[in-house]
Amino acid sequence: MKLSPDETIFWEHGFVTINLTIVTTWAIMLVLVIAAVLITRKLRTDIRISRWQCILEMLVTTINNQIEEIGLKKPKDYIGFIGTLFIFIVASNILIILPWYEPPTGSLSTTAALAICVFMAVPFFGIAKTGLLGYLKSYLQPTFIMLPFNLISEITRTLALAVRLFGNIMSGGMIIAILLSITPFIFPIVMKALGLLTGMVQAYIFSILATVYIAAAVHDSKPLDKGKLITTKN
Repeated sequence: MKLSPDETIFWEHGFVTINLTIVTTWAIMLVLVIAAVLITRKLRTDIRISRWQCILEMLVTTINNQIEEIGLKKPKDYIGFIGTLFIFIVASNILIILPWYEPPTGSLSTTAALAICVFMAVPFFGIAKTGLLGYLKSYLQPTFIMLPFNLISEITRTLALAVRLFGNIMSGGMIIAILLSITPFIFPIVMKALGLLTGMVQAYIFSILATVYIAAAVHDSKPLDKGKLITTKN
């Protein structure tokens, strides 16, 4: 039983290896790029729009609303990154309905790469919003004693993102493989359906956590009115 698509190797030379994870990842990216081009090439601004444009607008609106609800006041500045994360993970996970398909998110290398992207995006958006000094000062909050703990938190939450997504997807694949070998076909079908639900949930959680980390870095919230604070205390 294979624990990861990394174990299927198509070509290897020295330290360069092309495995199933790389192939499926690039295939999914190619499909998403082609789909994006086909859907957006005939966008309309009038009332009569295509079914695909309607689905696209609903998806963009939903993601924008989620980003704004978390605390980022200008979701259009972040939807490019967060939306791409969500769509890629969803596409990777829902394709398990295809026979012999192994999701790249079942590989720790893929989930680690996604987590590293979040790890790099947090200071990128934080510095862009608050400036370099303003972002660095956040590591000293509420006191300079918290500096090492804040640094450790940055690293551990990145590791948690990678392991959480990898563990859930890999365990789902293992359960399906076990059921295929010892039970009739009805049980793997049920597990496939549950795997689809789990894949969607994991994509949502990963994207939401990434948004929370970015929101904490940019401090994109309205400052509390001192007059209201005094009135509340009185």
